[in-house]
Amino acid sequence: MNHPLCTPALALALACACATTPAATYDVLLRGGLVHDGTGVIPYTADVALAGDRIAAIGDLTDARAALELDVTGKAVAPGFINMLSWAVESLMEDGRSLSDIHQGVTLEVFGEGWSQGPLTPAMRADVREQQGDVTYPVEWTTLAQYLEQLTARGVSPNVASFVGATTVRIHELGYADRAPSEEELERMCTLVRAAMEDGALGLGSSLIYAPAFYAKTEELIALARAAGEYGGRYITHMRSEGNRLLEGLDEVVRIAREAPIAAEIYHLKAAGEDNWSKLDALVMRIEAERASGLDLCADMYTYTAAATGLDAAMPPWVQEGGYEAWAARLRDPDLRERVAREMRTPSDEWENLLLAAGDPSRVLLVGFQSPRLKSLTGKSLAEIAHLRRRSVEDTAMDLVLEDQSRVEAVYFLMSEENVKRQVTLPWVSFGSDAASLRPGGVFLLSNPHPRAYGNFARLLGRYVRDLRLIPLEEAVRRLTSFPAENLGLRDRGILQVGYLADVVVFDPATITDHATFDDPHRLSTGVEQVFVNGIAVLRDGEHTGATPGRVVRGPGWRGWKR
Repeated sequence: MNHPLCTPALALALACACATTPAATYDVLLRGGLVHDGTGVIPYTADVALAGDRIAAIGDLTDARAALELDVTGKAVAPGFINMLSWAVESLMEDGRSLSDIHQGVTLEVFGEGWSQGPLTPAMRADVREQQGDVTYPVEWTTLAQYLEQLTARGVSPNVASFVGATTVRIHELGYADRAPSEEELERMCTLVRAAMEDGALGLGSSLIYAPAFYAKTEELIALARAAGEYGGRYITHMRSEGNRLLEGLDEVVRIAREAPIAAEIYHLKAAGEDNWSKLDALVMRIEAERASGLDLCADMYTYTAAATGLDAAMPPWVQEGGYEAWAARLRDPDLRERVAREMRTPSDEWENLLLAAGDPSRVLLVGFQSPRLKSLTGKSLAEIAHLRRRSVEDTAMDLVLEDQSRVEAVYFLMSEENVKRQVTLPWVSFGSDAASLRPGGVFLLSNPHPRAYGNFARLLGRYVRDLRLIPLEEAVRRLTSFPAENLGLRDRGILQVGYLADVVVFDPATITDHATFDDPHRLSTGVEQVFVNGIAVLRDGEHTGATPGRVVRGPGWRGWKR
């Protein structure tokens, strides 16, 4: 039926106007791809248009035009992936292109596992400068927000965000002392957390197997988490135990989450050490029971059976009190050294001994030294080096820490492949590399990273999704995108939806593959063809463009939302 006011002449005029309306124009048109929008729904074929830094249209855009039009028929088009545990805080200072992660479709790096780049005292800034290894840079910031802003001002390809570190605020007030804070010190720590939250931190991060975080009691963590929770932040934690006291570690997480109260996440979910592999089922059942009761509790993981940390994780926390210089002084004391060696050999539930969890020193690879004299040992096992030096394993580890004047980076083989596969199937688990984002060149070649730095996300989509068919591709994309974005309280990211920010990845599900190995780790993954960050192409046809459009992504407590 015609509208009564629509005369034939008016109808003709409108028809002519419509016929002469120019086709819509955009900056980018991705034509004919299979859209995985991030929500987990069945993918569908559609065109995706970008204008400025936003997704402008999704659908049949046959008549539309764009400055850049790409035929992505047969390829998956998805939101950019979120790396829930990134250690690219230094590598991006050296090379902002983030090659190893951009080549896997990562468009957001999330920092803050216990340590964060602020708040820093002058002494802490000096420590950061002194502890730098192959990558060196000026430390010109004090707060976490200032670090993130300086990083993006230098130019980075991915977006960046961070939790504020519980370890960092503890060092800020207590140094490396093994004691509880006074009421006044704890209140100052909480004030630091609140300030970081108002500056855009995502929540509070802890890493409780390491000194000085190990010294923090649960009540201290509850107070800090409560301060973060006031701003809608999240508590995210490397639990106090991932091995012998795995279930007790979970108990502490649940207590903090309930008493703060705050949403919680477990970093790099695992059951470490062969004696503990069977505990994963009980851990999963208890997490799912807490979730069913209404607790906002989830986890993230990496897709490998080996962890990477330092030789500090092979030594008792008491010997590390006071920082590196105090640690080194104790290792030079013959009586204390003998005690350390004895405790390194003795099973205990009092601290997390990753040397014993690995089962054998041949399953501990040393992958990062600061001293040029020790670089030739890179990639050798602790057992090999002990044999070469004709020293005990324990003495060798202590000697290396002294000679390198660092904790020495190490890879520990701890987990079961069957458990890794089980974890991939859990709908409340997202993914993080727990690694820097590197390039296969320059100073990065002076150390051997864990291959997860180059392959964590491609390995998920290639080995576990395509080859082993553990979960559908749309579910994997959901857990790389909208699921972590929602957990972090992010606005306008994580879904392919009109009006959302244009972080977009195009990859070939049939060919995406990780190539990095423990013997040859500096190998880029393949199969990701196009990556856009805030609407700007950073990867075109599998080649980095050099663009650095990354921005600071801020949490729900950011003062700027209220301006």
